Amino acid sequence: MDSITKNRQTPDVLRAMIARAYGSEEVPDGDDWCDELGHGWFNVAYRIRLRSGREVVLKIAPPPGIEVMTYERDAMATELAALRLVREHTTVPVPDIEFADRSRELCDADWFFMPFIAGDNLGMLRDEHSAEERAAYNELLGALNRDLNAVRGPHFGPLDGPGDPTWRAAFLRMIEGVLRDGERRTVDLGFPYAEVRAVIAAHAGSLDEVTEPCFVEWDMWDNNVMVRDGRIVAIIDHERAFYGDPLIEAGFTGSEVPAYGDSSAFIRGYGHGPATEDERVRRRLYCLYLVLIMTIETAYRNFPGTGNYEWARARLTETMALFDGGR
Repeated sequence: MDSITKNRQTPDVLRAMIARAYGSEEVPDGDDWCDELGHGWFNVAYRIRLRSGREVVLKIAPPPGIEVMTYERDAMATELAALRLVREHTTVPVPDIEFADRSRELCDADWFFMPFIAGDNLGMLRDEHSAEERAAYNELLGALNRDLNAVRGPHFGPLDGPGDPTWRAAFLRMIEGVLRDGERRTVDLGFPYAEVRAVIAAHAGSLDEVTEPCFVEWDMWDNNVMVRDGRIVAIIDHERAFYGDPLIEAGFTGSEVPAYGDSSAFIRGYGHGPATEDERVRRRLYCLYLVLIMTIETAYRNFPGTGNYEWARARLTETMALFDGGR
Protein backbone atom coordinates (compact mmCIF):
# COMPACT_ATOMS: atom_id res chain seq x y z
CA MET A 1 0.00 0.00 0.00
CA ASP A 2 1.41 3.35 -0.97
CA SER A 3 1.15 6.71 0.75
CA ILE A 4 3.21 9.90 0.80
CA THR A 5 3.78 9.32 4.53
CA LYS A 6 6.09 6.36 3.82
CA ASN A 7 9.63 7.50 4.58
CA ARG A 8 11.70 5.16 2.41
CA GLN A 9 15.47 5.10 2.92
CA THR A 10 18.47 4.07 0.82
CA PRO A 11 20.30 0.77 1.46
CA ASP A 12 23.25 2.71 2.87
CA VAL A 13 21.05 4.40 5.48
CA LEU A 14 19.39 1.09 6.33
CA ARG A 15 22.83 -0.50 6.84
CA ALA A 16 23.79 2.37 9.16
CA MET A 17 20.63 1.77 11.19
CA ILE A 18 21.41 -1.93 11.45
CA ALA A 19 24.95 -1.16 12.62
CA ARG A 20 23.68 1.20 15.30
CA ALA A 21 21.06 -1.25 16.54
CA TYR A 22 22.89 -4.58 16.32
CA GLY A 23 26.56 -3.79 15.71
CA SER A 24 28.65 -3.75 12.56
CA GLU A 25 28.97 -7.55 12.62
CA GLU A 26 25.26 -7.87 11.81
CA VAL A 27 25.29 -5.56 8.76
CA PRO A 28 24.32 -7.79 5.81
CA ASP A 29 26.29 -8.23 2.59
CA GLY A 30 24.95 -8.51 -0.95
CA ASP A 31 21.60 -7.36 -2.21
CA ASP A 32 18.98 -9.89 -1.06
CA TRP A 33 18.58 -8.85 2.58
CA CYS A 34 15.76 -6.28 2.63
CA ASP A 35 12.14 -6.20 1.47
CA GLU A 36 9.58 -3.49 2.06
CA LEU A 37 6.46 -4.85 3.73
CA GLY A 38 3.40 -3.73 1.82
CA HIS A 39 1.01 -3.79 4.77
CA GLY A 40 -0.07 -0.47 6.24
CA TRP A 41 -0.72 3.03 4.98
CA PHE A 42 1.33 5.18 7.37
CA ASN A 43 4.85 4.09 8.37
CA VAL A 44 7.25 2.36 6.04
CA ALA A 45 8.32 -1.07 7.31
CA TYR A 46 11.19 -3.26 6.10
CA ARG A 47 11.76 -6.96 6.63
CA ILE A 48 15.52 -7.28 7.09
CA ARG A 49 17.72 -10.35 7.32
CA LEU A 50 20.76 -9.68 9.48
CA ARG A 51 24.13 -11.20 8.63
CA SER A 52 23.51 -13.90 11.25
CA GLY A 53 20.37 -14.89 9.38
CA ARG A 54 17.91 -13.63 12.00
CA GLU A 55 15.03 -11.62 10.57
CA VAL A 56 13.84 -8.33 12.04
CA VAL A 57 11.46 -5.54 11.08
CA LEU A 58 12.44 -1.87 10.86
CA LYS A 59 9.70 0.77 11.10
CA ILE A 60 10.39 4.39 10.15
CA ALA A 61 8.05 7.29 10.91
CA PRO A 62 6.92 9.75 8.20
CA PRO A 63 9.30 12.56 7.27
CA PRO A 64 8.79 15.83 9.17
CA GLY A 65 7.94 17.75 6.00
CA ILE A 66 4.81 15.70 5.35
CA GLU A 67 1.67 17.13 6.90
CA VAL A 68 -0.26 14.48 8.82
CA MET A 69 -3.57 14.62 10.62
CA THR A 70 -3.60 16.01 14.15
CA TYR A 71 -4.12 12.64 15.83
CA GLU A 72 -1.18 11.15 13.89
CA ARG A 73 1.46 13.53 15.24
CA ASP A 74 4.19 11.71 17.23
CA ALA A 75 2.53 8.41 16.28
CA MET A 76 5.74 6.40 16.61
CA ALA A 77 6.33 7.70 20.13
CA THR A 78 2.79 6.53 20.91
CA GLU A 79 3.53 3.08 19.50
CA LEU A 80 6.69 2.72 21.57
CA ALA A 81 4.81 3.73 24.72
CA ALA A 82 1.95 1.36 23.88
CA LEU A 83 4.24 -1.60 23.29
CA ARG A 84 5.94 -1.06 26.64
CA LEU A 85 2.62 -0.79 28.47
CA VAL A 86 1.20 -3.91 26.86
CA ARG A 87 4.31 -5.99 27.53
CA GLU A 88 4.57 -4.79 31.14
CA HIS A 89 0.93 -5.10 32.15
CA THR A 90 -0.71 -7.80 29.98
CA THR A 91 -0.06 -11.18 28.40
CA VAL A 92 -1.32 -10.01 24.99
CA PRO A 93 1.27 -11.05 22.36
CA VAL A 94 3.02 -8.02 20.86
CA PRO A 95 6.50 -7.57 19.35
CA ASP A 96 9.41 -6.60 21.55
CA ILE A 97 11.27 -3.32 20.98
CA GLU A 98 14.85 -4.35 20.21
CA PHE A 99 16.17 -0.88 19.49
CA ALA A 100 14.60 2.57 19.12
CA ASP A 101 16.23 5.77 17.92
CA ARG A 102 14.60 9.18 18.15
CA SER A 103 17.81 11.19 17.65
CA ARG A 104 17.16 12.00 13.94
CA GLU A 105 20.88 11.50 13.31
CA LEU A 106 20.70 8.77 10.66
CA CYS A 107 17.46 9.88 9.06
CA ASP A 108 14.93 12.66 9.54
CA ALA A 109 12.43 10.66 11.63
CA ASP A 110 12.06 8.23 14.53
CA TRP A 111 12.64 4.52 13.86
CA PHE A 112 12.79 1.23 15.71
CA PHE A 113 13.56 -2.45 15.24
CA MET A 114 11.46 -5.38 16.40
CA PRO A 115 11.61 -9.13 15.72
CA PHE A 116 9.99 -10.44 12.57
CA ILE A 117 6.84 -12.35 13.51
CA ALA A 118 6.47 -15.55 11.52
CA GLY A 119 2.82 -15.98 10.66
CA ASP A 120 -0.01 -14.91 8.39
CA ASN A 121 -1.88 -11.63 8.40
CA LEU A 122 -5.42 -12.43 9.51
CA GLY A 123 -6.91 -9.84 7.19
CA MET A 124 -5.29 -11.44 4.17
CA LEU A 125 -6.86 -14.79 5.08
CA ARG A 126 -10.35 -13.28 5.13
CA ASP A 127 -11.54 -15.14 2.03
CA GLU A 128 -9.93 -18.44 3.03
CA HIS A 129 -11.64 -18.87 6.40
CA SER A 130 -15.10 -20.24 6.97
CA ALA A 131 -17.62 -18.17 8.90
CA GLU A 132 -16.99 -20.39 11.91
CA GLU A 133 -13.22 -19.87 11.73
CA ARG A 134 -13.65 -16.11 11.43
CA ALA A 135 -15.97 -16.08 14.42
CA ALA A 136 -13.48 -18.11 16.48
CA TYR A 137 -10.68 -15.63 15.76
CA ASN A 138 -12.92 -12.65 16.49
CA GLU A 139 -13.92 -14.19 19.81
CA LEU A 140 -10.23 -14.56 20.69
CA LEU A 141 -9.65 -10.94 19.70
CA GLY A 142 -12.47 -9.84 21.98
CA ALA A 143 -10.84 -11.57 24.95
CA LEU A 144 -7.43 -10.09 24.13
CA ASN A 145 -8.93 -6.63 23.74
CA ARG A 146 -10.57 -6.91 27.15
CA ASP A 147 -7.16 -7.64 28.66
CA LEU A 148 -5.70 -4.55 26.98
CA ASN A 149 -8.53 -2.40 28.32
CA ALA A 150 -7.77 -3.60 31.85
CA VAL A 151 -4.70 -1.35 31.85
CA ARG A 152 -5.60 1.93 33.56
CA GLY A 153 -4.18 5.34 32.78
CA PRO A 154 -3.55 8.57 34.73
CA HIS A 155 -5.68 10.71 32.42
CA PHE A 156 -7.83 10.60 29.28
CA GLY A 157 -6.21 11.16 25.89
CA PRO A 158 -2.65 10.59 24.62
CA LEU A 159 -0.60 7.97 26.46
CA ASP A 160 2.23 10.40 27.17
CA GLY A 161 -0.11 13.38 27.66
CA PRO A 162 -1.05 16.06 27.83
CA GLY A 163 -4.31 14.52 28.97
CA ASP A 164 -7.75 15.63 30.09
CA PRO A 165 -9.49 14.94 33.41
CA THR A 166 -12.71 13.81 31.69
CA TRP A 167 -13.45 11.58 28.72
CA ARG A 168 -15.88 14.15 27.34
CA ALA A 169 -13.13 16.76 27.17
CA ALA A 170 -10.65 14.33 25.63
CA PHE A 171 -12.99 12.92 23.01
CA LEU A 172 -14.35 16.30 21.99
CA ARG A 173 -10.78 17.52 21.58
CA MET A 174 -9.98 14.46 19.44
CA ILE A 175 -12.96 14.73 17.12
CA GLU A 176 -12.64 18.51 16.80
CA GLY A 177 -9.02 18.01 15.71
CA VAL A 178 -10.24 15.75 12.91
CA LEU A 179 -12.86 18.25 11.78
CA ARG A 180 -10.28 21.02 11.69
CA ASP A 181 -8.02 18.77 9.63
CA GLY A 182 -10.87 18.40 7.15
CA GLU A 183 -11.56 22.10 7.02
CA ARG A 184 -7.86 22.82 6.47
CA ARG A 185 -7.95 20.69 3.29
CA THR A 186 -11.56 21.64 2.40
CA VAL A 187 -12.68 18.00 2.40
CA ASP A 188 -16.30 17.56 1.29
CA LEU A 189 -18.12 15.48 3.91
CA GLY A 190 -21.49 15.60 2.20
CA PHE A 191 -22.70 17.51 5.28
CA PRO A 192 -21.88 21.01 6.48
CA TYR A 193 -19.22 20.90 9.17
CA ALA A 194 -21.57 22.85 11.42
CA GLU A 195 -24.16 20.09 11.11
CA VAL A 196 -21.63 17.43 12.12
CA ARG A 197 -20.56 19.53 15.10
CA ALA A 198 -24.19 19.99 16.12
CA VAL A 199 -24.77 16.21 16.11
CA ILE A 200 -21.68 15.71 18.29
CA ALA A 201 -22.73 18.42 20.76
CA ALA A 202 -26.28 17.07 20.99
CA HIS A 203 -25.04 13.62 22.07
CA ALA A 204 -21.92 14.53 24.08
CA GLY A 205 -23.71 14.00 27.39
CA SER A 206 -23.42 10.24 26.89
CA LEU A 207 -19.65 10.57 27.29
CA ASP A 208 -19.96 11.62 30.93
CA GLU A 209 -20.76 8.05 31.94
CA VAL A 210 -17.09 7.14 31.30
CA THR A 211 -15.07 7.97 34.42
CA GLU A 212 -12.08 5.62 34.29
CA PRO A 213 -9.29 6.03 31.68
CA CYS A 214 -8.56 2.65 30.10
CA PHE A 215 -5.83 1.72 27.63
CA VAL A 216 -7.48 1.68 24.21
CA GLU A 217 -5.76 -0.06 21.30
CA TRP A 218 -8.32 1.34 18.84
CA ASP A 219 -6.68 -0.07 15.68
CA MET A 220 -7.09 -3.81 16.29
CA TRP A 221 -8.57 -4.68 12.90
CA ASP A 222 -7.80 -8.09 11.43
CA ASN A 223 -5.08 -6.54 9.24
CA ASN A 224 -3.13 -5.86 12.44
CA VAL A 225 -3.36 -9.44 13.70
CA MET A 226 -0.78 -12.15 12.99
CA VAL A 227 -1.82 -15.80 13.24
CA ARG A 228 -0.06 -19.16 13.01
CA ASP A 229 -1.39 -22.71 13.42
CA GLY A 230 -4.81 -21.44 14.46
CA ARG A 231 -3.41 -19.14 17.16
CA ILE A 232 -3.03 -15.38 17.42
CA VAL A 233 0.72 -14.85 17.75
CA ALA A 234 0.97 -11.05 17.65
CA ILE A 235 -0.97 -7.81 17.56
CA ILE A 236 0.93 -5.22 15.50
CA ASP A 237 0.67 -1.47 14.78
CA HIS A 238 -0.04 0.34 18.06
CA GLU A 239 0.52 3.96 17.06
CA ARG A 240 -3.12 4.97 17.57
CA ALA A 241 -3.47 3.89 21.21
CA PHE A 242 -4.73 6.28 23.91
CA TYR A 243 -6.54 6.29 27.26
CA GLY A 244 -10.29 6.38 26.85
CA ASP A 245 -13.52 4.40 26.68
CA PRO A 246 -13.15 0.73 25.65
CA LEU A 247 -16.36 0.96 23.62
CA ILE A 248 -14.43 2.93 21.00
CA GLU A 249 -12.42 -0.19 20.10
CA ALA A 250 -12.57 -1.34 16.47
CA GLY A 251 -14.24 -4.62 17.37
CA PHE A 252 -17.42 -2.85 18.47
CA THR A 253 -17.95 -0.74 15.33
CA GLY A 254 -19.94 -3.33 13.39
CA SER A 255 -22.59 -3.33 16.11
CA GLU A 256 -23.75 0.07 14.82
CA VAL A 257 -22.49 0.14 11.20
CA PRO A 258 -22.69 -3.34 9.62
CA ALA A 259 -20.31 -2.40 6.80
CA TYR A 260 -17.43 -2.83 9.28
CA GLY A 261 -18.32 -6.49 9.82
CA ASP A 262 -20.21 -8.60 12.33
CA SER A 263 -19.24 -7.65 15.89
CA SER A 264 -21.15 -10.41 17.67
CA ALA A 265 -18.25 -12.87 18.11
CA PHE A 266 -15.90 -10.09 19.26
CA ILE A 267 -18.46 -8.88 21.82
CA ARG A 268 -19.04 -12.44 23.00
CA GLY A 269 -15.30 -12.98 23.50
CA TYR A 270 -15.00 -9.61 25.21
CA GLY A 271 -17.74 -10.60 27.62
CA HIS A 272 -19.82 -7.45 27.16
CA GLY A 273 -23.54 -7.79 27.76
CA PRO A 274 -26.36 -6.01 25.89
CA ALA A 275 -25.52 -2.35 25.32
CA THR A 276 -27.44 0.33 27.19
CA GLU A 277 -28.92 3.24 25.27
CA ASP A 278 -26.09 5.55 26.41
CA GLU A 279 -23.53 2.97 25.31
CA ARG A 280 -25.15 2.75 21.88
CA VAL A 281 -25.04 6.53 21.54
CA ARG A 282 -21.36 6.53 22.45
CA ARG A 283 -20.64 3.77 19.94
CA ARG A 284 -22.31 5.87 17.26
CA LEU A 285 -20.17 8.87 18.19
CA TYR A 286 -17.10 6.64 17.97
CA CYS A 287 -18.19 5.36 14.55
CA LEU A 288 -18.56 8.99 13.50
CA TYR A 289 -15.03 9.76 14.72
CA LEU A 290 -13.66 6.78 12.77
CA VAL A 291 -15.43 7.55 9.52
CA LEU A 292 -14.50 11.24 9.68
CA ILE A 293 -10.86 10.13 9.87
CA MET A 294 -11.32 7.68 7.00
CA THR A 295 -12.91 10.36 4.84
CA ILE A 296 -10.54 13.20 5.68
CA GLU A 297 -7.30 11.19 5.60
CA THR A 298 -7.72 10.68 1.85
CA ALA A 299 -6.74 14.34 1.43
CA TYR A 300 -3.52 13.78 3.42
CA ARG A 301 -2.29 10.47 2.01
CA ASN A 302 -2.72 10.94 -1.76
CA PHE A 303 -4.26 7.48 -2.10
CA PRO A 304 -4.52 6.27 -5.71
CA GLY A 305 -7.98 6.81 -7.19
CA THR A 306 -11.13 7.84 -5.34
CA GLY A 307 -12.25 4.45 -4.01
CA ASN A 308 -11.19 5.05 -0.40
CA TYR A 309 -12.93 8.42 -0.29
CA GLU A 310 -16.14 7.16 -1.88
CA TRP A 311 -16.39 4.17 0.47
CA ALA A 312 -15.80 6.36 3.52
CA ARG A 313 -18.31 8.98 2.34
CA ALA A 314 -20.97 6.29 2.06
CA ARG A 315 -20.21 5.14 5.62
CA LEU A 316 -20.37 8.74 6.83
CA THR A 317 -23.86 9.10 5.40
CA GLU A 318 -24.90 5.85 7.11
CA THR A 319 -23.43 6.97 10.42
CA MET A 320 -25.02 10.40 10.41
CA ALA A 321 -28.36 8.73 9.77
CA LEU A 322 -28.02 6.89 13.09
CA PHE A 323 -28.45 10.16 14.99
CA ASP A 324 -31.63 12.14 15.41
CA GLY A 325 -31.54 14.81 12.74
CA GLY A 326 -29.21 12.86 10.46
CA ARG A 327 -30.23 12.46 6.84
